[in-house]
Amino acid sequence: MSEVLLEQTGHVATLTLNRPDRLNAITGKMLDQLSSTLIECDRNDEVRVIILTGAGRGFCAGLDLKDATAGTGIGAPDNPGMPPDLDLRTAPPTVLHSLDTPTICALNGGAAGYGMDLALGCDIRIGAESSKLAAAFTRRGVLPESGGTWLLPRLVGWAKASEIIFTGRTLSSEQCLELGLLNQVVPDDLLMKETLALAEEIAANAPMAIRASKRMMRAGLSEEFDNHVQHVFLQLLPLFRSADFREGMMAFLEKRTPHFEGK
Repeated sequence: MSEVLLEQTGHVATLTLNRPDRLNAITGKMLDQLSSTLIECDRNDEVRVIILTGAGRGFCAGLDLKDATAGTGIGAPDNPGMPPDLDLRTAPPTVLHSLDTPTICALNGGAAGYGMDLALGCDIRIGAESSKLAAAFTRRGVLPESGGTWLLPRLVGWAKASEIIFTGRTLSSEQCLELGLLNQVVPDDLLMKETLALAEEIAANAPMAIRASKRMMRAGLSEEFDNHVQHVFLQLLPLFRSADFREGMMAFLEKRTPHFEGK
């Protein structure tokens, strides 16, 4: 059985981590499938938004501690760390960060360790009321190895990130919303409906403009302002020549909803 399921509805692709009996704890197979499916969706012109969620009652429990302590799986004494053939350039956190397609995490239940980093790596997070983020790394003798040390300080600031990581705290959905780690908190039974509604709202806009905006937001994390402005201008020129730009202008003048084709 595939450990990552893919379903496409219109211009929205939903990726579901699929080990519900283990709260979607990660395996080498899951990591490979997640990376390849994310790349597949990003290269598909028909996909304008990617939703990432988990099957069953949790998003992702992180490292499968049962497998690790049993001597099998990631983190086992005879298999420390990640699989020996793992290329960090194609690992899910790196792939997720490099995607131009917008990503939304539909956070169902708990996201611990690696699962928390995956959730934080998405552009937008919508949480069910029962959802929680567990920064359990230091309680397990490791560190946030999948982007958390880069992401969390940028999302909540150095001091608050230090408090969360050093204590290994679990944050409720209400705490996550207050800290800005969740964009919205919705009733559990409305999670996918609300997430899909937001995804469809995004997908209705000009896809090339959205992808360019995401690229420039990502570049802006490391560029000085003057260089960034020049970089943005170079991204703007091809958009001015696009059919979507002409459609957007005509729709505005004609007071109608635009229909963008990504051209």
